[in-house]
Amino acid sequence: MTKQEKIKQLIEMQKKFIEKEQTAGVSMEEYFRPDEQSELHGYSEDYIKVAMEIVDAAHKEVGSNR
Repeated sequence: MTKQEKIKQLIEMQKKFIEKEQTAGVSMEEYFRPDEQSELHGYSEDYIKVAMEIVDAAHKEVGSNR
């Protein structure tokens, strides 16, 4: 997956999260410790993983380290 595709993935994840938050609300517990049936199960971990892949790719492009 390219960096642009990963960025698009993050934007889509954000849109879905914002939509859920605006329509039904999201408690702190649901965000940080969602149960397995929740739409947010694995959300923060997946989001962070993709975001870090983008950061790593950007560092590689410019020849720096994080």
